Amino acid sequence: MKYKIFNYITVFFSVTVLTTSCVDNEDLLQVDPNVETAGSFWKTDEDAVAGINAVYSSLITDGTYMRSTPLLLDARSDDARTNSPWGSMYNAGRFNSNVADASIYGWAYETYYQGIYRANQVLANVPNIAMTNAALKNRILGQAYFLRGLYLFHAVNMFKNVPVPRNIAVKYPQKTEAEGWAQVIADFTAAAELLPASYASVSGLDSGEAGRATKGAALGYLGKAYLFTKDFDKAKATFKQVIDLGVYSLVSNYRDNFTTANENNSESLFEVQMSREAGGVALGWGGIPASNWGKTSARAITYAPRGFGWTDVQPSHALFNEFHDEKTQSGDLDPRLDATIFYNKPGGMKLYGQDFATYYAKSPADLNDIFCRKYQNSDGEFESEMDWRSGINERLLRYADILLMYAETLNETGDTPGAYGYIQMVRNRVGLPNLATTKPGMSQAQMREQIGHERFLEFPLEGHRFDDIRRWGWLQDATKLAWLRSRDAEFNSYTAGREFYPIPQLEMDNNPGTIQNDSY
Repeated sequence: MKYKIFNYITVFFSVTVLTTSCVDNEDLLQVDPNVETAGSFWKTDEDAVAGINAVYSSLITDGTYMRSTPLLLDARSDDARTNSPWGSMYNAGRFNSNVADASIYGWAYETYYQGIYRANQVLANVPNIAMTNAALKNRILGQAYFLRGLYLFHAVNMFKNVPVPRNIAVKYPQKTEAEGWAQVIADFTAAAELLPASYASVSGLDSGEAGRATKGAALGYLGKAYLFTKDFDKAKATFKQVIDLGVYSLVSNYRDNFTTANENNSESLFEVQMSREAGGVALGWGGIPASNWGKTSARAITYAPRGFGWTDVQPSHALFNEFHDEKTQSGDLDPRLDATIFYNKPGGMKLYGQDFATYYAKSPADLNDIFCRKYQNSDGEFESEMDWRSGINERLLRYADILLMYAETLNETGDTPGAYGYIQMVRNRVGLPNLATTKPGMSQAQMREQIGHERFLEFPLEGHRFDDIRRWGWLQDATKLAWLRSRDAEFNSYTAGREFYPIPQLEMDNNPGTIQNDSY
């Protein structure tokens, strides 16, 4: 579905002073009949659906998936680079975000907690609604747990020691990273118990609405949380549950995961719904949704090739080169290269209806450069991204990720031979040779390296690579860090502790006693 964005609920009391007689205090507080209040709102099935839709709406503001969250995740990885003239963007990729200027990372932090607050409103109020559809109530609560878990997943993953709100309050104390992950796991566990495998056969106001959180999405993220906390046994069991649902399969065309052509496809466990047709034309820069907001993304213009957008993010040459390491069974280059990167390809390559070599002929630097193709509206239907309004859904979790994470847990729990088959499922889609034939009998350590390579080529510019680098401990490994620096000069400015972004100064000011992350 393309989400309906509901104006968030606000409470407004007007106080009328009556001077003609004695009055009780409660008589002084009157509800404006023209304004919806918390007391009058949470009453019906429709109210509950409107409330959960407000939680989803925090996914499409600038702090989250309109722009900032993909940027914050991609900028620090060795599959991407940024030479943005905007200091906040430039420094994000160089582990040098400014504590005094919370642009981008601070917007993300703020929006994660906006989403958590809205989820907590649903969890606090919906149980008290005498809903006519009990199954719908469970699905709404399941979605609230899922979305709270998702927002908190990002907050803990990017900012480490953060508040963990579970109810409505004025202030929330800072918690440890372990406490944060424990709550993420609890939320995804609760969500998985309440959510359906799909909405195709449910009855109620959400019937048939693709794009809402499902059991598979909750289990997928639960497995991911276990993986990130190195609980490999639980991660393995959870990923196997996703596989055993029998709901998901890889799409035949890899590129279909990054265009509008095949959104909410069989490979998608969860994606943020974007649309050029829904709502207004203004971008959701933050705060409470306005009536003129659209449901579009600014990712495309931010990552677009030179002349078609801002080119703030580009693929790394290490990524480009690694795509050449192994040919397909037919002797061709890995087709994921052309789905991911624009370059001066022998024989020609089109972008936005233009021939690459012809368009950049008068600019040798650009002619020999490489640019992002993934998530670009570049197949000829648009001349550029300059209207800032991309309608391409952001795919947060794909089945290919489940397969490769499951392979990783098999390897980490001593079943290295078992990992081969699940890796090969992903390789088969793009025609790569049988890994069991080309690299038989790998040790656990060798398989770890192979999984790193497989994930690097399957998920570039999707916000996964730096998460992998961090959770694998490569930044604390002198040999690996030197290798990363040889591939991406941005790692030269990394110092210990900078794998996390700083806690925004506003949070430090509003919550006295909050401790800043190391090295900031």
